[in-house]
Amino acid sequence: MSTQLSPTPSEAFELLLAGNRRFTAGAPEHPNQDAARRTETAPAQSPFAVLFGCSDSRLAAEIIFDRGIGDLFVVRTAGHVAGAEVLGSIEYGVSVLDCPLVVVLGHDTCGAVAATRAALSDGVSATGYVRDVIERVTPSVLAARAAGLTDEDDIIAEHIRHTVDLLLDRSRVLADQVAAGRAAVVGLSYRLADGSARVVTTRGLAHEVPA
Repeated sequence: MSTQLSPTPSEAFELLLAGNRRFTAGAPEHPNQDAARRTETAPAQSPFAVLFGCSDSRLAAEIIFDRGIGDLFVVRTAGHVAGAEVLGSIEYGVSVLDCPLVVVLGHDTCGAVAATRAALSDGVSATGYVRDVIERVTPSVLAARAAGLTDEDDIIAEHIRHTVDLLLDRSRVLADQVAAGRAAVVGLSYRLADGSARVVTTRGLAHEVPA
């Protein structure tokens, strides 16, 4: 199916998962990565998903989801922490570019989560603007503690869920699109060793996807 046919949120999600399956199987197709696609998308872009992920260098979105030029509208910050610029970028993808899917992509052994846990344990935080990243991750780690979660993967999953909730709570534009069935928000956790993206939470899909 062409990504130019305005896929539904569920169809867009399947496009993304299919690409990740090809990547993990070692059989990528490298779609939309040639000169013809470059020329086709030069006048305008029509991505099928907003990908909001951690800035970790091992999470190159177009590679791990086997996509190409013009397929994904990518926003990345350390620990996928969301400020006004991030929210504005996501709203642009959804309301201006008509992306039917927003993905929050976290990953195992996340340095931002590890630094936050260490700061809460020993009371010593980072300096400069890294402290701001830690402060934004802190509510997720505290919520995980309150829920009795101690496993690293569970804490990271809680941070992904918290980010999904934060996007919908703070962005009326995104929440309205989801409520109207025009968009969905999905939280994924990426495994660095095998390259797979596991579903953590979904909001707005026609059929819920099991984790």
